[in-house]
Amino acid sequence: MAHVRVEEVTASSDWGGGTLPYRVGHRKLGMWLFIMSDSLTFAALLIGYSYVRVGSDNWPTPFPFYPSIIFSTVMTLALLSSSLTMVFAVSASKRGDKKAARKWLIGTIIGGLTFLVLHLYEWDHLLLDGMRPWENPWGDPMFGATFFSITGLHMFHVFTGILYLALVAIRINKFTDEDVEVSGLYWHFVDLVWMFVFPLIYLLSVDFKPH
Repeated sequence: MAHVRVEEVTASSDWGGGTLPYRVGHRKLGMWLFIMSDSLTFAALLIGYSYVRVGSDNWPTPFPFYPSIIFSTVMTLALLSSSLTMVFAVSASKRGDKKAARKWLIGTIIGGLTFLVLHLYEWDHLLLDGMRPWENPWGDPMFGATFFSITGLHMFHVFTGILYLALVAIRINKFTDEDVEVSGLYWHFVDLVWMFVFPLIYLLSVDFKPH
């Protein structure tokens, strides 16, 4: 009976005011709400991309398997690896090992920077080939507009995430394990979005003709 009484007091105290609903911190709740709203943004962009692609009779396939797809696959592996190091950072933070958490956060930042630099290099290569937001040498001009809009927005999220993780790493001793976990939620979201962008834009636009 005493055990039941303790559970009743604990449950009622959660709803007595001044506590967190469902024991979810406001930072984590805010991040989940942001992720949900941002997911709708990327979903709308990807659906719009799919719509104009299906409706076009001259949609470009500008990415030869080598080197474009191999190169973009390396970018993808760099981002996926950074997601793994983020898992290790959150785990270390929950154990109270701030030093290890900072080390894994730095590893995550390096993975994100690698992805960003490789992506900017790819953009430079496409621009040299004559691709612009309003035109491209391969076909439907809408390809350039949709490509730069979607990948550019994703790169902005990666850059913002790098700054966010850098702040957490620098002030790791002043942040709680929940703060590290919240930053991990954002980073995993960025990685997940790329898992939709990569096949839809790159893998479905492979040029199999010999060069």
